[in-house]
Amino acid sequence: MKFIVSSSALLKKTQIIAGALNTSNTLPILDNFLFEIKDGELSITASDLETTMTTKMQVEAKENGNIAIPAKLLTDTLKSLPDQPLTFSVNLENFGIEISSDFGKYKLTGFNGADFPKSPELEGTSSLTMNSIILANAINKTIFATGNDELRPVMNGVFLEINNDNVTFVATDAHKLVKYTRTDVHSDQGAAFILPKKPLNLLKNILSSFDDEVTIEYNETNARFKFDETILICRLIDGKYPNYQAVIPTENPNKLTIDRVALANSIKRVSIFANKSTHQIRLTIKGSELVVSGEDLDFSNEASERLTCSYEGEDMEIGFNGKFLLEMLNNIDSEEILIELSAPNRAGLIFPVDKVDENEQLLMLVMPVMLNS
Repeated sequence: MKFIVSSSALLKKTQIIAGALNTSNTLPILDNFLFEIKDGELSITASDLETTMTTKMQVEAKENGNIAIPAKLLTDTLKSLPDQPLTFSVNLENFGIEISSDFGKYKLTGFNGADFPKSPELEGTSSLTMNSIILANAINKTIFATGNDELRPVMNGVFLEINNDNVTFVATDAHKLVKYTRTDVHSDQGAAFILPKKPLNLLKNILSSFDDEVTIEYNETNARFKFDETILICRLIDGKYPNYQAVIPTENPNKLTIDRVALANSIKRVSIFANKSTHQIRLTIKGSELVVSGEDLDFSNEASERLTCSYEGEDMEIGFNGKFLLEMLNNIDSEEILIELSAPNRAGLIFPVDKVDENEQLLMLVMPVMLNS
């Protein structure tokens, strides 16, 4: 089997799917890319069994065939070569591979392509189409709020709820929650499933760089994302997502509007003096003044800053984890934010004030922490 391909084009394609590889695999064959040639088209696949990615490109080839090529060895070689045509000669009897470039020849041993696990076939699927930038934005806005608790795997992914008038992405780790809704995406068939973090991170990195349609197909066990010349298939997280609506407080009479960047910078500075294990900061709101303060009693460190704000409601003192607040503020695009509060022991809600996109609704929730009085 012989084919000719551009080194830079091949590198670009392998880098798209390389994120699907695991550093430690139970099956050694998964340390390889699967190369399959059919009618002058090369398909390259990477998998860790949970997530499988395949991308396609045109090559010069007279015959069909497949071979598994060591992924790291190939990628390192391609990175070190300037753009030029490479000729791959594969001996399908002993799986020896010879790569010829303008500089010379490189020999390596591949593996039988037939031993590479087959991509899962999806049966009985429903589908949905979404713009790649919208999907990347939805992942960006929610993925930081997912959990890392092995005992509660359902909270380690992003919950996707599809209705006939909108699509909602939800992520929570029980301390913070993000709900991101798009009213310009919908499907006649309602569905709800939990997407794992790894494939979402892969999608986020790839999708933000181009503007195209993404087709999402899903059934009870898997989801498939198709875009450009790439397909990503992932196994869904099994289990029931917690009732997130129940934790969002509806009566929040105290409303604080403030400049997002000013508040974020203030929290960043005050957090330096806060306790390193609790990251606790205190917000004291009186009239049009907000005092952001933090202290670390073990080292007698403390800091406080005054900010002007617009506030409707009773004077209030409430504690939050500064790290969580900062993460949320950094994932909002609006210049000003609205914080809705009801009581010092109830969750606070954060909303963007300026609507960048009319079809987008964003709600962030952060649980308070008990203040050391």
